[in-house]
Amino acid sequence: MSTPAVSFQMSSEPPQPHPVPAISPFHLTPQQVQFFDDNGYLILRQWIMGELLERLQAAASRWIADGNAFSASGGRSEDYNLARRPAGEVLFRINYLHNKGEVSSLALLGSPQVLGVAESLCGPNFVPTYESLVFKAEGDGEQIPWHQDAVHPRQHRIFNLDLYLDASRIGAGALRVVPGTQLRLLDPCEIRDEYGWDAPGVVQVEMEPGDVLLHDVMVLHGSEPAVGQALRRTIYLEFRAAEQTLAEGPWDRQWIDRRLRLLPLALDAHKALNLGAEFAWRIAPEYRPIPLGDGQAELKVVHEVHTPGAWCSAGSVS
Repeated sequence: MSTPAVSFQMSSEPPQPHPVPAISPFHLTPQQVQFFDDNGYLILRQWIMGELLERLQAAASRWIADGNAFSASGGRSEDYNLARRPAGEVLFRINYLHNKGEVSSLALLGSPQVLGVAESLCGPNFVPTYESLVFKAEGDGEQIPWHQDAVHPRQHRIFNLDLYLDASRIGAGALRVVPGTQLRLLDPCEIRDEYGWDAPGVVQVEMEPGDVLLHDVMVLHGSEPAVGQALRRTIYLEFRAAEQTLAEGPWDRQWIDRRLRLLPLALDAHKALNLGAEFAWRIAPEYRPIPLGDGQAELKVVHEVHTPGAWCSAGSVS
């Protein structure tokens, strides 16, 4: 597969749209949505700050400690993903955050900063499809190969909201993104072999704690290896429109309903922490979920199948 030409120039600071008033402080402007559509990503600086950020940083430390203890005891679960390193397997990803004993993950999902973005890109019938913590521990500077998260027909937007809990610097494994590559299926191995980490148009994204990167699930991205890298933790929330999932899968209406039951719990969690403005949920009546009455059972909705992505090497084990 040939690599598409990209007209952007390599840059250490990606361009951003000019700030203009939004319809609410938490929704994207039309200009921001257009930038996202054109480039496949958008940066929102200092988007999650204050008490909620502090709670999430502390929660992430506890999730990692619990996951390491579970893995060290020989436990294996879809909740914890391990990667192979020269010294052995290391924990790098924690899935299904909401049932891990920390209300802050639900409060994040229920925040207007998150749901306003979801509504801006997916419409009012947005579905929270994934929630995970991906991290590189101190001294673990392993690469994340070029990849596209999930490949789909592109009749609807599917995006990840990436909340950085720690700083990410150029020269220390900062994310590389190739704008415009979200429009078609690519061959990440071919791009790696021809260009290494300097694919045409690549930009390097420096992030601070509380910054959010929105990225299209098909935009080409990855990060090169870095020696002695400091701790870097990122929370990922993926969103899709209910209409998209019903038309294209890989999940059915029952699964969508189960995922949508997370949202009333998330809205309540955000309100309970007195974190400020609340989100007005405008989902269509035909999609509004009926609670089961057992909130704890609704916190984990397992993915039996996934939309395939495009990777050169996943490098992980279950």
